[in-house]
This record gives sequence, C-alpha cells and structure tokens, in this order.
Amino acid sequence: MKKQLSIAASLLAAAVLYLLAWPVPIEPVSWQAPENKGLVDPFEINDRLQVARGISIEPFHGPEDATVGVDGRIYATTESGRVIQIQNRRVREFSNPGGRPLGIETDQDGSLVVANAYVGLQRIDRDGNVTLLLGEIDGEALYDANSLAIAKDGSVFFSVSSTRFRALDYEGTYGASVLDIMEHGGNGRLYVFDPGSGAVRLLLDGLNYANGVALSEDESFVLVSETGHYRVLKYWLRGERAGSSAVLLENLPGFPDNLKSGATGRFWLGLVAPRNDLLDRLSDRPLLRKIIQRLPAFVRPKAVPASHIIAFDGNGVVLENLHDPSARFPMLTGVLETSRALYLTTLLGNQLPRIDKRDL
Repeated sequence: MKKQLSIAASLLAAAVLYLLAWPVPIEPVSWQAPENKGLVDPFEINDRLQVARGISIEPFHGPEDATVGVDGRIYATTESGRVIQIQNRRVREFSNPGGRPLGIETDQDGSLVVANAYVGLQRIDRDGNVTLLLGEIDGEALYDANSLAIAKDGSVFFSVSSTRFRALDYEGTYGASVLDIMEHGGNGRLYVFDPGSGAVRLLLDGLNYANGVALSEDESFVLVSETGHYRVLKYWLRGERAGSSAVLLENLPGFPDNLKSGATGRFWLGLVAPRNDLLDRLSDRPLLRKIIQRLPAFVRPKAVPASHIIAFDGNGVVLENLHDPSARFPMLTGVLETSRALYLTTLLGNQLPRIDKRDL
C-alpha cells in the first residue's frame, strides 16, 4: 500500500511540475477582456446568409481573400499557395506565389499585390508572373504579412499579424494566430510601403494580432482589425488628426478578420469565429493561460464554426449584419463586394460562397 501511495504521489508531483514548468512558446500578458454582450443589437442572429450559394473551387481550398481584376474576373488566394481565377464559375490556377498568400488587391496597373505570410509582399503581373515586392524591413525578414490596401498613388498599407509567432513555424496561420491571441503580447503592426522609393513606415504597433486592412474612399484614413482585442482601429492619414488613431468598433462578439472597402463608403468585416468564454475569463490570469497551453490540444480553446459578416461606415455605425445559424460556410474571413454580388471568403472548404444582391 505504501508503495502504491508513493507511486501515486510521484505521479501527482510530476503532473504538477509539468503543468507549472514545462516550456511553452507563449508568455501570456494580463489584460481585461470586455464583457461579451453576445449577439445583441446590432449583431442579433438572423438567417440572411442562407441565400449564399457556393462556387466550387476544387481542387483548391481555403479562399482566404479575393479581389476583382481589371479584366472583371475574381482572383482569390488559397491554402495551397495558389492564386486562382474565377469567371462564370469556371476556376483555374492563375499563379503560384507559394507559401500562404492571404490578402490580395488589384493595383492601378492591373497587377495583383499579395500579402504572403511566409514570404512578404508579392506582385503578380497580368500573365501570372510573380516578383517579390518587399521581403524585409530594416534588415529583418518580413513574415506574417496578412492583409493590405492599395492607395491611388501605389502606396501599400499592410498588416504584420505577429512579430513573435511565425506561421511558418507553427503549422500555418491558424496555429500561429492561436498562440498570439493566447499570449496577448501586442506583437502586431501596421505599415505603409512605397514601392517606388522602397520606403517602409510604421504606423501602429502593439496590436494584438493585426489582421484586415482597408482604406477609406477618400484615403483620409485607414482601418485595421485587431483580432485578439475584438476591435477595429482607425488611423487618420490627413486632416487635423493625421498620425493619430482611435478605436472605431470595439467589444465585437467575435474575432474580426479581413476588412474590405465596399460600395458607398462602407466596409465589410468577417467575424471568423465567436468569442471564447474561457479565453475571456482567463484574460487577467496569465499563469492559467500558460497552464492551459500545456494541456492536450483537444481541451484548449479553439474556434467554433459560425458564419457572420457585418458592414459598417467610417463612423463605426453598423449598416449590415448577416448570419447563417447552420454555418454551412464556416469561418468566414470577409467579403468582396461587386456591383451585383457579395463573395464570402473563408479559411475552410473548397467553395467560394456568393450572394446575389437581389436576394438580400
């Protein structure tokens, strides 16, 4: 009996030592998560996304972001590192920038600019040829470029999600994002890059997983979504407040992902997953967050499938709120709006959901 008790005590001591001392990648920072009010006005649940119909993009998966080319076709980034072209539901590989292309936008000259999490900023010409636009900043390799917006003068505003957790090192962008959000160390940044001169300027740092980027129609301000802080920030580029920033949307009911400029001055935002109650409760308990990181993956906080997008104006007024309770197309990252349709980008699956505006 004494031997059994000794073995049990040794096992218990080993388990406690493991939970308290086993090395993990994160050094959690204490913060106070805002109270999650849930899906209340203006975010109440509805079924407006159920009119979406998927465009098959097989054999490709994970259309994270999309843009309209100068030829009127849709171009989307995919999990395999390819950029695909979609015309009348016909899909083909357009280019192979490799890595994990995330954000994509069309430049004035008709080329595509891609934020590639493994490489940096890339340019794809109209024949599909890829060149590296920006691969380092101040002598350091540029990793985890996420989203971008292009000004009329060619300046590229782009986010770096995390300077600590590289997607290349943590089984892709999802794995790296989970670690950065668990740590909450303010590792994200917003930059502007001038391709003509090669100059790069830091606009904002200390962001908790910097994600979507969008420019206002008059280019007087730029927006960036801060996934780990459930909010969208506004940075003024012109006027009396130039160089300053403020919170535009806060205490969102989900994790904000891509931002995209839409029609009539509005912005679209994908809420890629609902907030996690456990993660919020432990926001001011960094030691417990570290202990949780030592537990098996299946018991750690994880994204719950949902389908939720919103649109809002430059003053932060929510204009559109669309859900699908059945989450047929889960983990929606954002929206590409054209004159006739909304294309819903997503982290998962082999379909690009589309909504005809006449059905809304």
